[in-house]
Amino acid sequence: MNRNPTFSNTLILWYLKNKRDLPWRKTSDPYFIWLSEIILQQTKIAQGLPYYLKFIEKFSHISLLAKAKEEDVLKLWQGLGYYSRARNLHKTAICISDNLNGVFPNNYTDLKKLKGIGDYTASAIASFCFNKPTATVDGNVYRVLARYFNISTPINSPKGITEFKELAQLLIDKENPGTHNQALMEFGALLCKPQNPDCLNCPFSNSCLALKNDTIKMLPVKKGKIKVRKRYFNYLVINQQNKHTYIQQRKGSGIWENLFEFPLYETESNIDVASLLKAPVFLELLQHKSYQVSKFNSKQIIHKLSHQHLYTTFWLINTNDLFKNAILWQNLSNFALPTLIQNFVNQFKNKV
Repeated sequence: MNRNPTFSNTLILWYLKNKRDLPWRKTSDPYFIWLSEIILQQTKIAQGLPYYLKFIEKFSHISLLAKAKEEDVLKLWQGLGYYSRARNLHKTAICISDNLNGVFPNNYTDLKKLKGIGDYTASAIASFCFNKPTATVDGNVYRVLARYFNISTPINSPKGITEFKELAQLLIDKENPGTHNQALMEFGALLCKPQNPDCLNCPFSNSCLALKNDTIKMLPVKKGKIKVRKRYFNYLVINQQNKHTYIQQRKGSGIWENLFEFPLYETESNIDVASLLKAPVFLELLQHKSYQVSKFNSKQIIHKLSHQHLYTTFWLINTNDLFKNAILWQNLSNFALPTLIQNFVNQFKNKV
């Protein structure tokens, strides 16, 4: 397949007339572009924009982000999810500040070596900031290309990933790669949407093969959904006279690494209070103390993450005994908490 300049020209013309007014489109500074791209991974623009504005206000330069404590970065990220993005953001800021004199690499290969920067983000920074002809391929791009060329190769297969990347690279406008990439992604976000694409007003309606073959709703193809894992979380919420509580920092490489939560007892299924009282974490925490235990939520709270659902019970443990390293309820706002925990804290404060 030879490159079709008409495709790119039509796309860019549409983009210049229809693009959204977004702050990261008014700069070519790689720090701001990188920040926006990391925030917008797995996140819609409406949700990510306030976080972007908060980050650039607090960390106006990469050196400020590098000097920050990880806990402060996680706190600012709170509620956005996929916290590994925030940890990698911080580590990469430190790397660039300490090892690269605060200067971003200007090419795809070196950008991809940085933590948290994969094919898409490296391509975006290289093309948006340094005018390098490297194609960006995200969900929007997969959809547009699959429909326009009527491609049924699964987009999440090794063959599909290679095929779509090569096609996107072939189509790119080498004179205006950044504008081309942004145009293709914006086109998928605003016009060639997953549901109810606006084919009547599409500038490609005369040449789109999926429209011609009536396969719009079938494309793109994605093979086998990942099985969702069920987990049962039992949180032990210490409540000392409605004044103090107790939290721990979550360790390990799983979800919510380095965020704070109440002591956790994870089980294979639902449990009753008798089972809870026998749990090692309960015995360790409550030995030699007086307490009353009750369920805060009568029905389990189902907190859905990408590949796992957390069936959660908050067990309220009222006590008059003070705990070592206990903190005031009002001081929980100083800690980075998972959304599940923050939602509980908000509900608890409204009830006491």
